[in-house]
Amino acid sequence: MSTARASRRASSSSTPARRQRRGRLGREPAVAVGLLAAILLAALLAPLLAPYDPLAQDLARRLEPPGGRYLLGSDSLGRDILSRLLFGARTSLLVGVLAVAASSIVGSVLGVTAGYFGGWWDALIMRVVDTWQAVPYLVLALAISVVLGPGLETLIVVLALGTWMTFARVLRGETLSVRASNMVLSARVVGATDRRIMLRHVLPQLSGSLAVLSSLMIGSTILFEASLSFLGLGIQRPMPSWGNMLLDGVEVLDTAWWVTVFPGLAVLLASLAVNMLGDWLRDALDPRR
Repeated sequence: MSTARASRRASSSSTPARRQRRGRLGREPAVAVGLLAAILLAALLAPLLAPYDPLAQDLARRLEPPGGRYLLGSDSLGRDILSRLLFGARTSLLVGVLAVAASSIVGSVLGVTAGYFGGWWDALIMRVVDTWQAVPYLVLALAISVVLGPGLETLIVVLALGTWMTFARVLRGETLSVRASNMVLSARVVGATDRRIMLRHVLPQLSGSLAVLSSLMIGSTILFEASLSFLGLGIQRPMPSWGNMLLDGVEVLDTAWWVTVFPGLAVLLASLAVNMLGDWLRDALDPRR
């Protein structure tokens, strides 16, 4: 009798925590998905939503404040900030998604094979990862830009080469634990090949970690793209990107704050939405929660 009463008391006391967790898991994805959907729609519909040509210059209307002819103002060359933001979203999101896709493929293959096979292959991959991470990121970006020349393709290569180590290290650690599971051991007993085990039993169990890490890395690559474009190593002018727009506003920051503030807010909101989605995925896919 006392045992049943104690179990009911424990269940009732855990109900508020469970409701709070469910509420958190319900609100965060709604906000994140709403922000991402708005940004993606703005990027896809940029030719329809942009009021002006993002490359058109009108020196007679340079540095006009927001609220007049230009809703978000104009830059130092008289170009519409809103139009450049919309077209710049295309560039920044494209770079982020493609760079993370490339780095996740390379890092996942190396990390999973290193964790599964172990031995000299694992030692070799981990030493390469340690060595690669010791190279300063800016030095790597400079070297690749000098060899390949600045541009969109070069920026994607730089971002992919700068982030694949994270995927390799995380998935290698996950594979080490999955390799010792009963599912993998049973598959080996029945004679399954290593390729089949990795594709059918190891990778599905790593899909949650891969999804969370990819979503978080997209936000980081958007920030990296803005940083490299700001330094002149990424998207080249006059092609609009959020990083280039930040660079355009540095010289006039004290007199025309809108040239820098609005692209900065765009970078902030995009990174915040992706990171919120990644944080929610981590909580939702973690069985301990």
